[in-house]
Amino acid sequence: MSDLESWILHGEEMRRPLIFHPELKKSSKLIIVGGGLSGLCCAYRVAKKRPDLEIIIHEKTKNVGGVISTWKSDGWVCDLAVNAARPHPAFWRLVDDLDLQSVFKTSNPVAKSRWILIDGKRHRLSWRTLFKLGPVRLYNSIKKSRTGGLAVSELIPNKQVADAMCLGIVNDTSENVDADFLFPSMTRFGSNPPLKRSKLKKLIHGTYPIFTPKRGTISSIENGMQTLVDKLASDISTLPNVSIVQGEATSPEIVAKLYDVPQSSVIWAAPSSIISEQYTSLSIFAIGFKNEQVDGVELGYGTLIPNPEMPISGILHESDVHDSSRAPSGHRLFRLMVPHWRWDGENESVRRCAESLLSSNPVLFEKIGERKIPRYLPGHLQKMTQLNPECTYVGWCYSGVSVTHVVDQAERISELF
Repeated sequence: MSDLESWILHGEEMRRPLIFHPELKKSSKLIIVGGGLSGLCCAYRVAKKRPDLEIIIHEKTKNVGGVISTWKSDGWVCDLAVNAARPHPAFWRLVDDLDLQSVFKTSNPVAKSRWILIDGKRHRLSWRTLFKLGPVRLYNSIKKSRTGGLAVSELIPNKQVADAMCLGIVNDTSENVDADFLFPSMTRFGSNPPLKRSKLKKLIHGTYPIFTPKRGTISSIENGMQTLVDKLASDISTLPNVSIVQGEATSPEIVAKLYDVPQSSVIWAAPSSIISEQYTSLSIFAIGFKNEQVDGVELGYGTLIPNPEMPISGILHESDVHDSSRAPSGHRLFRLMVPHWRWDGENESVRRCAESLLSSNPVLFEKIGERKIPRYLPGHLQKMTQLNPECTYVGWCYSGVSVTHVVDQAERISELF
């Protein structure tokens, strides 16, 4: 495959390192550790390309899907992690291959606005935000960031805006987050495309199956991302060369010995000690209102809240964004992100904060789950590039945190076979 063909297939994901062992393609048996979205996608893509290759998914829990799950209750539907997909043909290709076209829709075009709450006032994120940051300061900081290994706080010259960006993605403040990891296109991390970005973008747009997304839109799946995981697991279960084994896995070396394969035949799709062993934790709450209670809350995607004195770091307008219903008729649903490092642990403090930002007396208020996210400290992506791994590493922990990255990375792995 030519360099241009790769960039047309994968776009800016080509900037992110693919951490693989060069002997992977010689495997006679493939062991994938971790049955989350990363592991499932790798198994699906490789198994389809190599039906002769035995593939074992080694998962420590009884259920697959990892961090991808969807909470449902009496007509309320709320994702606990990713709830939508930004435009990238790899995700569209997966949906198409899984025959999920009928439940895959573009997002509500009215609900595109994003805000940051600064000093008690909401500021809409747009190109005008550049002027709040100072165009010259921003240009200089972007130019400086291209030396590599800097923090997001050094890339975006406004702490509240920088913190908000990081909290909305990795639940950490900007001085603790690698700018290359979060914004590789801005920092020009990795290789550059072989032709102008505008020309490449046109070529990429021609590869979308199902429908070509309009600028600024995202897309989602009816009944939440759990629909994707369930269909992926179902299709994998019909593949004769793939099996799922339940069990703990502490290292690639131990897994390789267990299955009598070289470590080069192991794809590690779970957290590992090769990355920072530090994590940040957050709780997710669902809060719902009757429409008339929140008629003063503008339709949108959500609000980021960098103020550390508030327990809520972000409010996602869950029922505004999607084409499919996420709340009972006449109601709206919001997802609250609550980092543990800025929360006293009492549900009531989250409720009071949410009521002050949205409306009082919600008809639904429930904690629906918890999540742990690795810390991507400055220099993280450079460290991943310099690895000389004994196995292949894929997933959220290593070179990208979006659902797009996970799905596209699986395609890139399958191309090695």
